[in-house]
Amino acid sequence: MPAARLKLEGVVKSYGENTVLDGIDIDLAAGEMICLIGASGSGKSTLLRCMNGLDPIDDGRILLDGVDIAEPGFDLAPVRRRIGIVFQSYNLFPHMTALENVMLAPRRVLREADAPLQTRVKELFERFGLGAHLAKYPDQLSGGQQQRVAIIRALAMRPEIMLFDEITSALDPELVGEVLDVLRKLHADGMTMVLATHEMGFARELADRVIFMDGGRVAESGPPEQIFRNPKGERTRAFLRSVLK
Repeated sequence: MPAARLKLEGVVKSYGENTVLDGIDIDLAAGEMICLIGASGSGKSTLLRCMNGLDPIDDGRILLDGVDIAEPGFDLAPVRRRIGIVFQSYNLFPHMTALENVMLAPRRVLREADAPLQTRVKELFERFGLGAHLAKYPDQLSGGQQQRVAIIRALAMRPEIMLFDEITSALDPELVGEVLDVLRKLHADGMTMVLATHEMGFARELADRVIFMDGGRVAESGPPEQIFRNPKGERTRAFLRSVLK
């Protein structure tokens, strides 16, 4: 496995008396896809938010190419351009078209000129099956289409690592597949990714590694076949029994 791009060492995060992350150690290699599984409240979403600096940690280190980005006072703006994140809520501006939503951040943050930016963004829309929907407003799109626009918006910032927080959980079942197809394409392209997901079939099919989180800790980690076919821990087995009925 290549050297870790993102390395978490002893990461702790608490909200008041509630310890949400309790000593997390994870190495994420370039081109690797990790799927985080576990019950709601196990710390998956908080972990993703800490990975790109949206939430500060209380202890430990988060190393991006060997640099501790969790140091107090560290400038996180360039980090967030390198580590994109997509949430289950689309957060698209309702008064802007899909194209305008995607072009906003690269234009303002990356200072890209409109003509080459529009060409690049349109190519992303075409690649992910939305070429006919550029001029539509969010309320004219299905939930699956809006989620794909949100993913394209993150990709337009040219991230090196992508984080996805339960991005299919708010979708109707028939729309989940079209979003998972986007992730399949990104994985085939070699994008480095971490997904918090309840889609066990997808995790088993495509993840390079599955991490089962329980009570804010990494309870078990391994290749999908090992986790799903022969989990070592009783907590992992109990969780999988509850979701693989």
